[in-house]
Amino acid sequence: MSVEIRPATESDVESILEIVNHAILHTTANYNYEPQSFEVQMEWFRQKQAHHFPVIVAELDGQVVGFGAYSTFREKIGYQFTVEHSVYVSNGFIGKGIGKLLLAELIAFAKKQNLRIMIGAIDAENSDSIAFHEKFGFVKCGIIKDAAYKFDRWLDLQLMQLILK
Repeated sequence: MSVEIRPATESDVESILEIVNHAILHTTANYNYEPQSFEVQMEWFRQKQAHHFPVIVAELDGQVVGFGAYSTFREKIGYQFTVEHSVYVSNGFIGKGIGKLLLAELIAFAKKQNLRIMIGAIDAENSDSIAFHEKFGFVKCGIIKDAAYKFDRWLDLQLMQLILK
């Protein structure tokens, strides 16, 4: 399996949207309830570009099977060196090392941008994602109890951080 990690283009937004909408409908990796529209996803992509934040994709045999991105953690100027990331892998491709490639690339990009902290906000029941992040050196730094409500239950949000310097 030869996976290529590359910068996303506008032509990848439809594939990214499919991955996001699957997560919205079937997982607690994304706390939205309703699938996003193409227009909303395109605006998300354009905003990342406008702020010089990366959006990368994992491509396998011409098919986008995952993506990663990061952006501002919080809007106040004091947070300018801290970003929050997301990594999503297509259903059927999880556990094949694709997420590892995406996160490694995001970390490298963040270091090149002289950022200091990368934050992961993970559903606290997602032990696989928490263990995945720990392999990269992320540490648990807080939990927000009952942070969200989805699938008829309250969900806790686990915050994890990686110091990049």
